[in-house]
Amino acid sequence: MKRYGGWRSAMTGALALGALLLVAARPVPRKPTPVEVALKAHVETLASDDFDGREPGTEGETKTLRYLARQWFDIGMEAGTNSPADGWFAPVELVEREPMLSRASFLRGRKRVTLPADSVFVVTSGLRSLVQDAPLVFVGKGTMASPPRAELAGRIAVMLDSLPEGMTREQAGDRAGRLLDAGALAVVTVLDDDRSLEDVIARRRRAGYAIAGERIGNEIEAFLSPATADLLLAGTAHATTAKLQSDALSPGFAPYLLGITGTFEATSRETRIKTHNLIGKLEGRNPSAGAVLMMAHWDHFGECGAPPAADIICNGAIDNASGLAVLTETARILSRGKPLERDVYFLATTGEELGLLGAMAFAENPPIPLDRFVAAFNVDSTGLVPPGGPIGIVGKGLTPLDPLIGDVVKRMKRKLAAGEGANAYIRRQDSFILMQHDVPAVMVSNSYGDMERTERFMEETYHRPSDQPGPWIDYAGMADDVNLQVELVRAFADPKRYPARAPAASAKRP
Repeated sequence: MKRYGGWRSAMTGALALGALLLVAARPVPRKPTPVEVALKAHVETLASDDFDGREPGTEGETKTLRYLARQWFDIGMEAGTNSPADGWFAPVELVEREPMLSRASFLRGRKRVTLPADSVFVVTSGLRSLVQDAPLVFVGKGTMASPPRAELAGRIAVMLDSLPEGMTREQAGDRAGRLLDAGALAVVTVLDDDRSLEDVIARRRRAGYAIAGERIGNEIEAFLSPATADLLLAGTAHATTAKLQSDALSPGFAPYLLGITGTFEATSRETRIKTHNLIGKLEGRNPSAGAVLMMAHWDHFGECGAPPAADIICNGAIDNASGLAVLTETARILSRGKPLERDVYFLATTGEELGLLGAMAFAENPPIPLDRFVAAFNVDSTGLVPPGGPIGIVGKGLTPLDPLIGDVVKRMKRKLAAGEGANAYIRRQDSFILMQHDVPAVMVSNSYGDMERTERFMEETYHRPSDQPGPWIDYAGMADDVNLQVELVRAFADPKRYPARAPAASAKRP
């Protein structure tokens, strides 16, 4: 019995020791850094249901700007509009136009053409547009040089939606816009490619936005399916969509009249939205040396889900509470360090989701002349990747900023992502507007160094109620971006490291 009891005691001790070793072998959870804690607090506040999706012109805007202004004031920033009447908040008035009436009718000779109800969708950029009894002229795919104004004036241009082989929609540009600028009264698009009439209606039925005072015009467009086009063309010399397609591909194609006249009418409902950009500034020792701009958009979509869904708020945690958090903590670190030579402006824009409108308003009414900004850095949708990965540049190769960005990344013992895959997002974020005004502007982030993760976010979560705070946000990776932005600002705010802006002509336009 004694020997058995000793053996049992030994086994018990061994098991206890083994359990202790297993516990010891488990990784100890890493304690978040103070920056990570602060970032998490910002995102969870700004992307909470209490802010109701941060829609411009709502109580959600008021709460967002009040929160950010308080944070920025406590950091030690001063108001950056440089306008005593505005202080921190630069007013931006937006115009919302929502399509209402859509009506179309056609005559073949003197005979009215009967088409199915709602088979032609008509939309205007103005409040009301009317085109009466105008002849239809076929212009092919609309990618050639615009016909002479005499050929389009007083007429309705008809074009195919399909493109020449190998041409992308981005390369083709705004074909309808060019035809309207060349004198067409309206443009009819025959949807002979991958877009359906339902697709176009779903997209164009949504409200459109512009900055108040911007010339919008009363341009009118119409869309119809190939089947509807066949009904319209029946009995003419070019009786089918297939015939139009064949003609458009012929080497000697020239625009021709279709023997049909059209009447279009469309109306819109207009709403004015009063909103604001928020602008702060950390003053440098030598403002005459220019300034650096950091920016992130504050707005999102508000309540974008449809009942009976349980969650209808688009909280916008990654897009773009994350960018606001990074902007704020970057400013906090900079404010605690040695004063910089150049001023650093911090801009939280409105209306980014509505078409980069806050950035447009800033470019039209900047606090200092735009050519005084030596560099601008946008922050949008970070926190997607863990720290330590490659750094992506949205705008790579398109500004004179690349060499010093590369030097900063190298000094941080980091690597730039290979290739220019991140440039797929160049037109989808605020720095694009500044680039159009010859301000060297880029977006530099670890999130765009891992395009697989970024694309997954875009496909699964982007602009959905699921973009909300949670364990899927990598705050350590976000803090990584804070460190990166701090070093970028320090470098570009130093006239010795970045002496002057390169001439605008030396930078490629996107």
